[in-house]
Amino acid sequence: QVQLVESGGGLVQPGGSLRLSCAASGSIYGLYAMGYYRQAPGNQRELVARITNDGSANYADSVKGRFTISRDSARNTVYLQMNSLKSEDTAVYYCKASFSLKPDYWGQGTQVTVSS
Repeated sequence: QVQLVESGGGLVQPGGSLRLSCAASGSIYGLYAMGYYRQAPGNQRELVARITNDGSANYADSVKGRFTISRDSARNTVYLQMNSLKSEDTAVYYCKASFSLKPDYWGQGTQVTVSS
């Protein structure tokens, strides 16, 4: 089994910043990428940012230049630094861990609300 523990999130004003973190533990052999997805009410879940074991990262166009994903390989933890937040960033953010020999695992999700 794999456990993904998410933290961060909350309420922030437009233009503010938040940092999310996601720590993977348990049977993580074959872990090769971690990332964040988000889902707003009425919308499909979408990729926000993803980073692989070699440090290669990709971002949704809507967050490029504002969000930064990073990782601590020793702790199997990924971080999402979110700056210049906008109301349209409001969503539940989910961490996903991708493995080479088994299905993806998802975190429980954390709410991010951007509002004045």
